[in-house]
Amino acid sequence: MEIADFIAPNRIALDLRVRDKADLLRELAKRVEATGAGLPAAAILAALRSREDLGSTGLGKGFALPHARIDGLTRFVGLFARLARPIDYDAIDGAPVDLVFLLLMPADAGNNNVAALAAVSRRFRDGDTVARLRKADTASALETLTAG
Repeated sequence: MEIADFIAPNRIALDLRVRDKADLLRELAKRVEATGAGLPAAAILAALRSREDLGSTGLGKGFALPHARIDGLTRFVGLFARLARPIDYDAIDGAPVDLVFLLLMPADAGNNNVAALAAVSRRFRDGDTVARLRKADTASALETLTAG
C-alpha cells in the first residue's frame, strides 16, 4: 500500500495555522469533511480524540500521524498538513510538530490498517523527503513528495 492510494490534491494543506493540538484535530476533521469524504467532522474529531486518549500519535522529529478507525468508512482517507508554526503535540521525543499526516481507516480493513500506517511512517522517516516537505511551496509539489 502506498500513500498515493489515499491522498488527493484537495487534502493537502500548506502553512496551516493552528494554536494547539486540539485546534489542529478540529481543523483536520473540518477539512476532511469539506473534501467530500462522506464523513461528518464531528465523527472524525470524536474518533481522533478517542485514539489520542490512548497515547499521542506524535512520532518524533516534528512529525505526527493522527489516525483512527471509523465505522462505516469504506476507503482509506489521508490528509497532509504542514503547519505555519510548530505546536506542542506531546510527541514521543518532546519536540514540537510541524508535519502532520492524518489517516482515517475503515474499521473492518484488517491488516490493511497496519500496511497504511507503515506506508506513511516509512515515507516520513526519510530525512530527504522530510526536508523537501518543509521547503516545498506548492500543494502539487507536496503531493508528489508524499506520494513517493
